[in-house]
Amino acid sequence: MMIRVLVVDDSAFMRNTLTKMLSSDPGITVVGTAWNGLDAIEKVAELKPDLVTMDIEMPKMDGIEALRRIMATNPVPVIMVSSLTTEGARSTLDALDLGAVDFVPKNLSDLAVNIVKVREILIEKIKQIGGRVPGRRRPSRPAPAPAAPATVRSGYRTERRIGIVAIATSTGGPKALQDVIPKLPKDLSVPVIVVQHMPPAFTGPFAQRLNEISGLTVKEAEEGEPVRPGVVLVAPGRGHLSVRRAPTGECVVSVSGNRPDLIYRPSADVMMSSVAEMYPGRAFGVILTGMGNDGEKGMRAIKSSGGRTLAQDEATCVVYGMSRAVVEAGLADKVVPIEEVAGEIVNAV
Repeated sequence: MMIRVLVVDDSAFMRNTLTKMLSSDPGITVVGTAWNGLDAIEKVAELKPDLVTMDIEMPKMDGIEALRRIMATNPVPVIMVSSLTTEGARSTLDALDLGAVDFVPKNLSDLAVNIVKVREILIEKIKQIGGRVPGRRRPSRPAPAPAAPATVRSGYRTERRIGIVAIATSTGGPKALQDVIPKLPKDLSVPVIVVQHMPPAFTGPFAQRLNEISGLTVKEAEEGEPVRPGVVLVAPGRGHLSVRRAPTGECVVSVSGNRPDLIYRPSADVMMSSVAEMYPGRAFGVILTGMGNDGEKGMRAIKSSGGRTLAQDEATCVVYGMSRAVVEAGLADKVVPIEEVAGEIVNAV
């Protein structure tokens, strides 16, 4: 199936660059371009693309307002093209709240150097997302949801109580995590560690946003920080998070630098494998929507250590990649829709 894409950017250079990138793949065709939000709204209605790439900062109408109107009138999957700045991160998170399904970083200073990598990432995202999930409008600041029910169906191979929850996600993860973390009770008796594939400038603002809508404390993890019950630590995008035993005996966070052998940063496999080692038989691994297979090795480690594993089902995933890898490898004790994930966590602890 040919995926029809509309490219929206106020820069003629970026429009041409993105058009050439996407047109180089035989499965993608660029059906049009737009140079501002108003133009984008008209082109979406006229051309009915399968997917839109949307710049944020544009004249006359920016990408956020254009996205809001498109989701209200002609919903379509939208990938935001965002600058790697703190302000760019906040705007991108606003866009994800409004219905954008994912984003790609726009860094003009090294675009020429990383052109091949950018092309591969963008094309992979478009192929995974295009035509699969219609855009849908949702509130930009959802109210904290009530605590999840404490009783759900039991389907795990062990009834040992859980000592830590390890969650991993990628594409579609920001919305999925907003469907999970705010539903956890503020007196949750175990720590939660989250890996969301994001650039360094994004994970801090994302943790702050989750904290604003959650009863639990949510923050970006810091080197040497203790792992505490009732606190959600989000892995920073600058490296790979793991947990280790400090000389005092308490479990603390360690953040390593980038590793060339790891495709995804921060790595779900690194985090989950360390959790399995530090909490043998007491870890609860949760894999949500996302591209690729990051987390498969980590979930295997958790399962092998006697812990529990949970995967989001295909129907509610934006991209059924990470979860699929775990399910098809036979590593998921249970597979549930996203709205049941919080309840499963509460029941486990």
